[in-house]
Amino acid sequence: MENPGYARRLTLMDAALIVVGGIIGGGIFLNPGIAAQRTDSSLVLLSLWVGGGLLTLIGCLCYAELGARRPEAGGSYVYLREAFGRLAGFLFGWTMLLVIYSGSSAAVATIFGSYATSVFGLSPTLVKPLAVGAIVFVTGLNLFGIRFGAQVQNVFAILKLAAIAVLVVTGLAFAGAGTTQALTPSPTHVAGGLAGALLPVLFAFSGFSYLNNLAGEVRDPQRTLPRALVLGMLVVIAAYVLTNYAYLAVLGHDGLASSQAPAADVMSRVFGDTGAKIIAIGIAVSTLGFCNITLVAGARVLQVMGEDGLFFASVARLHPRYRTPNIALMALSGWAIVLVLAANYGQLLDFATFGDWAAYAVTIATLFWYRRHATGRPAFVTPAYPLLPLAFLLAVIAVVVAYAWDKPLSAGVVCLVVLAGLPVYAVWRRLFRLGIP
Repeated sequence: MENPGYARRLTLMDAALIVVGGIIGGGIFLNPGIAAQRTDSSLVLLSLWVGGGLLTLIGCLCYAELGARRPEAGGSYVYLREAFGRLAGFLFGWTMLLVIYSGSSAAVATIFGSYATSVFGLSPTLVKPLAVGAIVFVTGLNLFGIRFGAQVQNVFAILKLAAIAVLVVTGLAFAGAGTTQALTPSPTHVAGGLAGALLPVLFAFSGFSYLNNLAGEVRDPQRTLPRALVLGMLVVIAAYVLTNYAYLAVLGHDGLASSQAPAADVMSRVFGDTGAKIIAIGIAVSTLGFCNITLVAGARVLQVMGEDGLFFASVARLHPRYRTPNIALMALSGWAIVLVLAANYGQLLDFATFGDWAAYAVTIATLFWYRRHATGRPAFVTPAYPLLPLAFLLAVIAVVVAYAWDKPLSAGVVCLVVLAGLPVYAVWRRLFRLGIP
């Protein structure tokens, strides 16, 4: 029986909230303290968050053109397959399954488990069971159609924006209004390299590409995708900059640099333990929403791979009623659960982060191929081409190199996973006689 095809049911609002939810996870609640440790003034720190947001906005513009050129499910996999061949597409999908999306989901689900145990005073031994439960929960939500899943995701995204709004209002109106410490230099911190300070900032902005994986379910994708990417990114930039300003207004640069949980520190300073629990609930919801989007987006890649003969044929099937890739979704979720049980949060985060940004680099490179070989003009083109794509590509390469220098073991593991895909691809060709050139 032929697949019924994806149903285009995602509106502009749905798509924009997917961008917001795919970026805002746990990073904004954790990474500002790390970035503050590597800068010597609040002004420099805020400038990095603005700069990181603008750089990521350039990436959104590049992905907007790619999505307008190929408004179908699969995202980066489709672009790489068309530009650089089926092997390149397979290696992306292989790494996505084993490391990038599954690792991101597992890491963020672990954050959910940690905050859930903290809020309800549960034993730390329940972190992993709760993380597994979170993955099973969001998987179940998305088995009944993209419209229902999008509605749930909209609720997650709005709740996480509400949590950020509470944090910002608390920081500015109740604790930081009228203070001058938000932009004062730090007397104790010495500026390090900007690349090192920019790393945690850019990592907090990752996840903007997930919408492209769902392009086959977006209404009027040539117009909606670019608008949603830009609108969602602008919302995230505003939320991140305001949140950091609130941190600085309450804690100061030194206080932020020494904080392991700046959001909880801000809330507890104003509302005590109750405030800390409120923001913990907000963080748990934020991580749950991120996990939801990652699994949904990754399932679309696996489904298209199965349709192309580069993965098991069963994952290519769409549910005849709900028109969702349920088998692919359960396969990706199952592997994410294995990673939750087999690795710790730090390992998962390192592997997923390096793989994610390396994938951005190779995907942006396909834009140059399309400009040279594709015919016709898409509904949206990246402005200031080739300067903006080149700037983004060079910045991402610098981030990947810096991350590999800082964490060579994690980078090495991801590279080994990619290399392991070469013999797997060769065996797949032989066993299934696909005749792939």
